[in-house]
Amino acid sequence: MGGHGHNPEAMPMKNQDLQALKDAMTPLGYRDTCGHLLLKLNACRRETFYNPYKCGHERHTYEECQYIGWLQRIEAKKELVAKQKADAAAAN
Repeated sequence: MGGHGHNPEAMPMKNQDLQALKDAMTPLGYRDTCGHLLLKLNACRRETFYNPYKCGHERHTYEECQYIGWLQRIEAKKELVAKQKADAAAAN
């Protein structure tokens, strides 16, 4: 079976260029750790008049970044719950 390669370009970044996101009039809900990729994707979409057969790489990279960010949030939540359980057990 074919494997899925890791795309380093799709890694979420905590340090975003907030001014660039503001200048691009990106809605607040999309100014997350993958905002830098959304800027590239939307620029490509505008250049190609939103042709659904173009910008596939940019779209895939943005979606992969979103997925990696979700996985990171899930892992952080698991660690938080484990810490809370350990603190509760130590308090008893």
